[in-house]
Amino acid sequence: MKEFKITYFFDQEHYIRRFVYLDSFEQAKELVTAERDQYISFIDSRGIYHELHTGQVRVVQISEYFREKKPS
Repeated sequence: MKEFKITYFFDQEHYIRRFVYLDSFEQAKELVTAERDQYISFIDSRGIYHELHTGQVRVVQISEYFREKKPS
């Protein structure tokens, strides 16, 4: 599985990031498309619960994410 970062932009200063594990970029794109114009909820990497209506988002960005391991 690959990790994808989905960023929902409300304006130039406000956004929420969501990380999902899927097999391909196409699956990530299909997920975003399937969730269009509805409420979604998720818990981010900091443990914060989010609910948002995807119809109120101005821009959605999807990119494959490569986590860097922190040095010990």
